[in-house]
Amino acid sequence: MKKEKLLLLFPDGVGIRNYLYSNTFQDLDKDLVLFHNFDLETIKEIGKNTVIDEDISIPEYKESIKEKFLRELICLSRLYYNNSIINNPTLLTNWNWNHKSMSKKIFYKLIEFLAPRFKKYSSILKLEKKYQEALRENDFYKEVKSILKEVQPSLLFCSHQRALKAATIFRAAADLGIPTTTVIYSWDNLPKARMALKADSYLLWSEHMKKELNLFYPEIREENIHVTGTPQFEFYDDQENILEKDFFYKNYNLDQNKKIICFSGDDVKTSPDDPDYLKDIAQEIVSAGLQNQYQILFRRCPVDFSGRYDKVVEEFKDLIKEAPPLWYFNKSKEWSAVYPTMDDVKLLVSTVFYSDIVVNVGSTMAFDFGKFNKPCVFINYDQSNKKNENWSVNTIYQFQHFKSMSDLNAVIWLNSKEEIIDKIIYKKGCNSIESLKQWSNVVIGSEDNCATNNILELLNKIIKK
Repeated sequence: MKKEKLLLLFPDGVGIRNYLYSNTFQDLDKDLVLFHNFDLETIKEIGKNTVIDEDISIPEYKESIKEKFLRELICLSRLYYNNSIINNPTLLTNWNWNHKSMSKKIFYKLIEFLAPRFKKYSSILKLEKKYQEALRENDFYKEVKSILKEVQPSLLFCSHQRALKAATIFRAAADLGIPTTTVIYSWDNLPKARMALKADSYLLWSEHMKKELNLFYPEIREENIHVTGTPQFEFYDDQENILEKDFFYKNYNLDQNKKIICFSGDDVKTSPDDPDYLKDIAQEIVSAGLQNQYQILFRRCPVDFSGRYDKVVEEFKDLIKEAPPLWYFNKSKEWSAVYPTMDDVKLLVSTVFYSDIVVNVGSTMAFDFGKFNKPCVFINYDQSNKKNENWSVNTIYQFQHFKSMSDLNAVIWLNSKEEIIDKIIYKKGCNSIESLKQWSNVVIGSEDNCATNNILELLNKIIKK
């Protein structure tokens, strides 16, 4: 008997890690068909962890001016609408207000002029309808529809709700009566008004995320919303993902007699002053004479291709050790064209396991470290010589997703360079890991919630309908 097919769409590397390197599809008795733009090396790496029965290349996609105009107008209109219901002006920082070329200035100025006139929700829904109609006019839609007709999948699954080409693929699937499922990618995505596609089912991390979806997208029906959890934190539950201690320390030039401080870097836009924060920590440790007791393990953001850390790493090469993410990079170096290896999963889990504490600017790495009952330090001061004068931690921590933190003691707040020794070394301000655990349960769901099983059961249920 011929198996039913599940068509898988992964617009970015994090989706590959979370769903193809976990057990999400391991016990699904369906043929897995990858719909992708990956290179051969990535396909091989995926095949080591999940058996792919067929892979199909996605045709080239070029967004039309009409599609882009409607998409961007919807985004800014939604940001205005979202701000009107929660009164958080930081939402509008998700919009790029500065464009260099004259053509882009004209294009976006028109959108900025019109958007305040469409912030009424009924008007936004009319724009959404026009956008869905515009998707059908693209040749890409016709090509994808033809492929879907031939493949005849029982279900289309996408790991990211904001990928542009996914919107057209989902439109074509819906027009053919193929059920569609998407995952809300991250904890901060829903208020940002970047829901590019329309799906039959939405998979969410937690009840908190469900409340946000209901608030910002009230047109989505309750029966289409499913709280499943996210597989990305389940890697910490598998002891086999922890590298042998001697191998880990030797491979990254670490000293087993010193405690490890993990510095987790963000991308350039999210935290432009990260190299200076790293330097501050290194300087304070050396000034306090603690370099023989502590070492810094630096893990950069996988999509940060800059050389901005080189100078400080070289200056403190005896103190700062690097554990570069083990990801594949193609020549374009676009964030959506960067994919992890399974070895990177083990590197990340081992980094958390062997480190004493993590330091960063507002990252979900707090939840990763919480899995091993390790504290997190959030950097909470601005540099005197900022790379971007418009950037500030005062804005960062006002973002809507931080409203989920009801207890500020969930993390240690590093409010100045002078507090580095007290807060990072002596963990002043960390009374208990319990507050971090409680915050984690709000954002990513209960530790008892097995996301891989929940998703598997849900997909089977959808396919059987």
